[in-house]
Amino acid sequence: MYAINLDLIKKYDKPGPRYTSYPTAPHFNDAFTSDKYLDEIIATNHGEALPDLSIYFHLPYCDTLCYFCGCNMIITRNRDRVNEYVRYIKKEIDLLRPYLHQGRKVSQLHWGGGTPTHLTPEEIDDLASYIRTSFQFTENSENSCEIDPRGLTKAHLEALRNNGFNRISMGVQDFNIKVQQAVNRVQPEEMTKQVISWARELGFDSINLDLIYGLPFQTVDSFMHTVEKTIDMDPDRIAVFNYAHVPWMKKHMGLINAEDIPPAEVKLDILKSTIERLTGTGYELIGMDHFAKPNDELSIALREKKLYRNFQGYSTHAGTDLYAFGITAISQLNNIYSQNYKTEKEYYSAIDEGRLPVMKGYSLSQDDHIRRHVIMRLMCDYELSIPDVENRFSINFSEYFRTGLQNLKDFIDEGLVTISNNKIEIHEMGQLLIRNIVMNFDGYIERNEDSGRYSKTL
Repeated sequence: MYAINLDLIKKYDKPGPRYTSYPTAPHFNDAFTSDKYLDEIIATNHGEALPDLSIYFHLPYCDTLCYFCGCNMIITRNRDRVNEYVRYIKKEIDLLRPYLHQGRKVSQLHWGGGTPTHLTPEEIDDLASYIRTSFQFTENSENSCEIDPRGLTKAHLEALRNNGFNRISMGVQDFNIKVQQAVNRVQPEEMTKQVISWARELGFDSINLDLIYGLPFQTVDSFMHTVEKTIDMDPDRIAVFNYAHVPWMKKHMGLINAEDIPPAEVKLDILKSTIERLTGTGYELIGMDHFAKPNDELSIALREKKLYRNFQGYSTHAGTDLYAFGITAISQLNNIYSQNYKTEKEYYSAIDEGRLPVMKGYSLSQDDHIRRHVIMRLMCDYELSIPDVENRFSINFSEYFRTGLQNLKDFIDEGLVTISNNKIEIHEMGQLLIRNIVMNFDGYIERNEDSGRYSKTL
């Protein structure tokens, strides 16, 4: 069980990136074009022993607006609009697929949103079938989908399962009805239990439940009731996210009364109690905000130092090239990030012109590669081999990261980090502050070139 020092958490609870990428998304720019993306695709699809593919599909539509939502979503009940979007997803696949080496296989598939299960069972079957005929999959590919229990039928899950999906993730946020009403997401406990029962009956390998702390009217006691109910449902994974109230970025968050949001001290008490309860029950803390059973692939990857992090969070599929489809979707190849247009109109127009629908992106420098590796390994392994970095990139680590290492003095003095000639180690309390620690290896922050506005780290 974790022993949480609230004083240290309060000291370091300040804004910072989540590092689903490095450089982070605010550094993407429109000088990166579809031609640059295509050049990188062609360059990385020649030769032998090419890495597997990870493919992501952004399905942005939702039936109703959840006031806390930070995702790129569109509220609609217009089935024609949804069907048109699916047609263009298929067209984007057709544009990209000829450039991929024929022997490459998909080892990871993810549908995110929005609400992918806003599609009908028939629409799920149609799109999933098209994807499976367009790509080859590895025998044990991880195929996951985000679902919303509200409005979900067993037929939705059957359509997913029949098309090879083996993992599902669903939002719970909080079982307290007052909290649910305040964020416009009423989801009875029995509804969630029913979906879990169906998923187990249909043979899904893994079930993840998402919780959010920091929502209106939450208290330590009320959220612990939600945690206990979640534990009773016995999911394989649990994600516990901090609600970031950013109405300047997401206008609909202004529908939440800021005065109803628990103060920072209460949020931290909720986090402390949640971590202690879940780890005390047997779940292992994975990274910043994920918990998994000891026999789960995430837990195994953590122990074997094979954990990876991308735009979907923590993953067991390191080394894959990520190709993302749909509006706002972000692809990641070794040397670039590429983000699609954010509106349907721009996305459709580019595809109609025969162009990959790239709005902006980023080409990594050698410095970016070095710092991305260091940040990734620290966030995933909680330790870093200094000789490995020096040999991999032909640098003197202490000279290259002189400023960052000096800035770690407080973390070292407080027993959160240990640095020797050969290794950096992040200790248990430091793991909760990993975002704060790795920020010291961020070159853009060091050079005062980061203008992004971020949520607090805890």
